[in-house]
Amino acid sequence: MFAYVGRRMLWSVPVVVVASFLLFWAVRSAFDPLSKLRLSRDPAVIVRETERLGLDRSILEQYLLWGKEFLLGNWGTSSRTGSEVSTVIGSALWPTLQLIFWGVLFASIVALAVGTYSAVRRYSIGDHVFTGLSYLGIALPAFWFGLLLIQFFAVWPTQTFGLAEPPLFFIGLHSPGESGALDYVRHLVLPVLTLTITLVAAWSRFARASVLDSLSSDHVRTAKAKGVPKGRVVIRHALRNSLAPFVTVVALDAGLLFGGLIVTEQIYSVPGMGKLFLDSLLAGDVFVLVPWMMIVAIAVIVFNLLADLSYALLDPRVKLS
Repeated sequence: MFAYVGRRMLWSVPVVVVASFLLFWAVRSAFDPLSKLRLSRDPAVIVRETERLGLDRSILEQYLLWGKEFLLGNWGTSSRTGSEVSTVIGSALWPTLQLIFWGVLFASIVALAVGTYSAVRRYSIGDHVFTGLSYLGIALPAFWFGLLLIQFFAVWPTQTFGLAEPPLFFIGLHSPGESGALDYVRHLVLPVLTLTITLVAAWSRFARASVLDSLSSDHVRTAKAKGVPKGRVVIRHALRNSLAPFVTVVALDAGLLFGGLIVTEQIYSVPGMGKLFLDSLLAGDVFVLVPWMMIVAIAVIVFNLLADLSYALLDPRVKLS
């Protein structure tokens, strides 16, 4: 396994290099790093910064210069905030990791439960209901669903019952000066629900198909013929064997969430990676955009590797070689 991981990590290096060059070239082509300085109309400052940043060199030379500094941890200074880029991304990464962890945990548990129920009770009323809800969840825009949650679980109860504060908060992950578990949960519920509505819908359909496939396998039919109780057949045989492909899909989607939280974080003012990307994009902050994209690209590659490893660990028939 260690040899496999080493080879995968080695093959990931050229992927990261090519992806980083394309991202660097695209950002540098779309945005001018000296756009704010050009407003001052001071030629001396523009010439000095052009030489310091290497903007008078070819795009390949600029990329090599940037890549060297990136590997050394010198990510530059944000033109939007004036802070170190590494500090800005580091502070934004923690809220995003929290949302991803709780969102993936909640979505995977609910999706697995719903998918298993739908598979066991195939074509029942409950199966049809969950199927319809899953299609609705996939088609439901996240931003609209988030606004509905805010209206029904925060604004409406406060206005109707004259509450001093809403039952669930919708700004940030903590109240100013508060750090308790209850306050954290009240901030976490709405963004996690907004984030996971599509995940639960899609993963539950995949779980249903995976469990159905396991229920029709030979070893499950043999267990039923031996008189093994239905609950044990479902949990010990069908569900267990369907975990490998399900966990693989979860791991792949979790990697994409690093760059896919823009809507959720913007709606709930969570200072995470998604909100940082949108703010930096609107401000044309190239010094943040390129490292941000690199972090997301590396996260996707790492989670792809974790998906392969999880599949092999959950399914002994799969050999890593």
